[in-house]
Amino acid sequence: MTRGISFVIPVLNESPSLLQLYKEIRAVSESHHYDYEIVFVDDGSTDDSWQVIKKLANEDPRIKALRFRRNFGKAAALMAGFSRATKPFVLTMDADLQDDPAETPNFLAEIDKGVDLVSGWKKVRHDPWHKVLPSRVFNWLVGAMTGVRLHDHNCGMKCYRREVLQEITIYGELHRFIPVLAGARGFRVSEIVIHHRPRQYGHSKYGVERFIKGFLDLLTVRFLTGFGVRPQHFLGSIGLIAFLIGGLILTFLAVEWGTSRIIPGMGVVYLRDRPIVIYSLGLLLLGAQLMSVGFLAELLTAYHIKHEKTYSLAEEIGQGPADAKP
Repeated sequence: MTRGISFVIPVLNESPSLLQLYKEIRAVSESHHYDYEIVFVDDGSTDDSWQVIKKLANEDPRIKALRFRRNFGKAAALMAGFSRATKPFVLTMDADLQDDPAETPNFLAEIDKGVDLVSGWKKVRHDPWHKVLPSRVFNWLVGAMTGVRLHDHNCGMKCYRREVLQEITIYGELHRFIPVLAGARGFRVSEIVIHHRPRQYGHSKYGVERFIKGFLDLLTVRFLTGFGVRPQHFLGSIGLIAFLIGGLILTFLAVEWGTSRIIPGMGVVYLRDRPIVIYSLGLLLLGAQLMSVGFLAELLTAYHIKHEKTYSLAEEIGQGPADAKP
């Protein structure tokens, strides 16, 4: 039976790897007789990625391509790609060749078990320890807070039934939480171990700041999925820092006060004489208020974002549906 599958690939300065990636996708698709298409989304590349994509599209009509006017982020690139995908199954992967297209049959085999979304698990990772360790902590935290327990929520290689994409809207940096959003709507989520290849070209697009944003996004997703884009990244960051500083100072003062009453001969510390107590309480209240306002802003954004595009197209190759959800 011929399987229809759309490969959706966000691209950001990946020109050296695009030709090889295309050849690998074509090889695995032709060997398994897939009815396939490839949707490249150039997310504001500053190298010659778009020229490479245009050349490939001129040679193969199964390639569709979109170019953003500037970098709008991976979530926007995925949403744009999803809107152009026409096949029953959609597989996403990164363009840096660390994801192996040869894993495609394994994803479809897992889908055939009745699963709606299959996420890849890079069990053996070729990344430095300072990326791997925080990632493992983050994945555990996501599972504990949302109930969707995966080993690698942020893996770019995922396979979906189209029904999932018809109901999920992502923006900002919520692409890493698609399994959580899908699970909250009752879709069945699974994962498979995939081959993670060493990086051949370029460098990682992620830095330390993504873990701070990731935690704030986790709070947002937990709030949205439990009760009902960017604002939280600004308000929440300030609020979280203020809250933590105030909490740490109050904890220190409490320990100092308790110690002064336990240890003989140590002078009693009276908190009423410490102005820093007022400052700490102020920081706690400020932090809580800013994070609360951030949540309200996220709710408003999530409501209005469904009716607005989060990107601007400069050029498009290939035929596809309008800028609507698939």
